[in-house]
Amino acid sequence: MKNLFDLSGKVIAVTGATGILAGGTAKYLQAQGAHVVYLGRNQEKVDKALTEALQISKNCSGYTCDVTDSVALDRIHEKIMAELGRIDVLINGAGGNMPGATIGPGKDVFDLDMDDYSKVLDLNLKGTVIPTMTFAKTFKDQGSGCIVNFSSMSATQTLTRVLGYSNAKAAIDNFTKWMSTEMALKYGDGIRVNALAPGFFISDQNRALLINEDGTYTERGQQVINKTPFRRFGKQEEVYGTIHFLLLIRQLNI
Repeated sequence: MKNLFDLSGKVIAVTGATGILAGGTAKYLQAQGAHVVYLGRNQEKVDKALTEALQISKNCSGYTCDVTDSVALDRIHEKIMAELGRIDVLINGAGGNMPGATIGPGKDVFDLDMDDYSKVLDLNLKGTVIPTMTFAKTFKDQGSGCIVNFSSMSATQTLTRVLGYSNAKAAIDNFTKWMSTEMALKYGDGIRVNALAPGFFISDQNRALLINEDGTYTERGQQVINKTPFRRFGKQEEVYGTIHFLLLIRQLNI
């Protein structure tokens, strides 16, 4: 019987692949048989990710780029096509926040640093739009392809402090809906665009904000837990199955 969830032969490009969620997803998909292209903006981190990926299989490659640099992305896209001949999936996992784009304790919204705010919008929103515009051209030519964007629970509800990040992720939700409609109307049902909105996961960026050194929750962390039915933070492997499913909806005839 054919394995409907088989990823063998699929070429998957993952931005932000040196991070926690996107990086873990990249390794998971590679372990399922896909050739994964690890994309990150720090060469040392890309090298480290590739070293770990090679322990899984030889079906991996990596490039260093800024996801807001369309020229660099075009160049990498050409290299991938020259080496592998196709791209089946783009996972837009690059993103992050900056202190000036948040409203910290003792501050109010008028203290917002507009430079940091713009940088957060660029990284999260443009850092999703620009790779999509680059790789979706191949999906158009192939008549098939899948894009999965990383949204956030902060896109649909008002989480205090993270103004810039929330604004950017809300825009990604809108962009996802817009692109899925555009692709379907103009190029058929072979191209799909979806978004995943994870809850709170512990990363190097937010660990000190959410967890004390003794392992107890900070005030902010406890506020999050109080609104989380599971009463705990997420585990990165809990997103893998959902993404795997989104990559294969069409061949599952769903």
